[in-house]
Amino acid sequence: MPSKDSNKKSALSVQKGVEQVNQLDENAVSKFKDAKKKDIPADQFLKEILFGNITFLGRAITLIESSKNEHRIKAQEIINKCMPYSGNSVRIGFTGVPGVGKSTFIEALGMNLINKGKKVAVLAIDPSSERSGGSILGDKTRMEQLSASKNAFIRPSPSAGSLGGVARKTAETIILCEAAGFDTIFVETVGVGQSEIAVHSMVDFFLLLMLAGAGDELQGIKRGIMEMADIIVINKAEGDNIHKANRAKAEYQNALHLFPPAESGWVPKVLTASALTGVGIEDVWKIITDYIEYTQNSNFFTKKRNEQSKFRMYEMINEEIKNRFYDNKDTKLNLKELEKKLLKGEISPYFAANMLLK
Repeated sequence: MPSKDSNKKSALSVQKGVEQVNQLDENAVSKFKDAKKKDIPADQFLKEILFGNITFLGRAITLIESSKNEHRIKAQEIINKCMPYSGNSVRIGFTGVPGVGKSTFIEALGMNLINKGKKVAVLAIDPSSERSGGSILGDKTRMEQLSASKNAFIRPSPSAGSLGGVARKTAETIILCEAAGFDTIFVETVGVGQSEIAVHSMVDFFLLLMLAGAGDELQGIKRGIMEMADIIVINKAEGDNIHKANRAKAEYQNALHLFPPAESGWVPKVLTASALTGVGIEDVWKIITDYIEYTQNSNFFTKKRNEQSKFRMYEMINEEIKNRFYDNKDTKLNLKELEKKLLKGEISPYFAANMLLK
């Protein structure tokens, strides 16, 4: 016989979550499963990506992330075919201190744009994920509404590799996402340190999220990142924190006057916002659109994109030289032997490196 407490909710009961939208076309999945049994030609990848097939988009990104040479060759073929259909998006970089509410903010802005009829892709640069596993999976589970939307695409960053390698893969993923019809690309830094520079090198607009009263311990990283920022948003400006957020806004505005003017001529803005309540989110988007219009009118937008493409080419040359060096059979044969001599003090690091390069 049921007890009188049987109608009470258990503490372990599962609450109803956000209803998940099936982003996959069942016919497309079936077609993809059949295609998996054989090598998929690049033309078929192009056709499906242009159609907006998320399954094929994901598979193409997996080829980009692969370390296998045959996969890299196929990935480059797909990217080259997608290039004419890319470039028609706004690329926005996000960075911020731990605990700033980056995932909540990205979801709030993303949903705001989706409600305007836009398609949003969220990518991440996480050079630390090889050691720690990163946090993008956590971001994906926290962005429940965004990940459930058929007009959103959230992609975990590559789980291994140097910062340069991870950045290259993210830059190439942007091309595929644009070809698939995503008109707004969010690039998020998950790791810390140099990842902000990598993100800045592939986006049109750089957004820095800060907290009120974050403390002097952040002074060491603030200047370099603040000089890259096109907007600084003081997040969590809600409830009792509004006064502190407004005070922080004034302090950051004063600090920005100490920096040299940006090459674009744009004067960085400082705003307060609350991703939790949605206050200020629309203002942030208005400033982003103002910046895009301003830089397009001055031709800085195109100039910056061209410089980024050139930078990416040289990065690719450097990475390819490194890959070929370590894949070389003579390098593999001699590396361990020279390493032993180095550790015994028989040769110098410079001599060992010179021997290998010869």
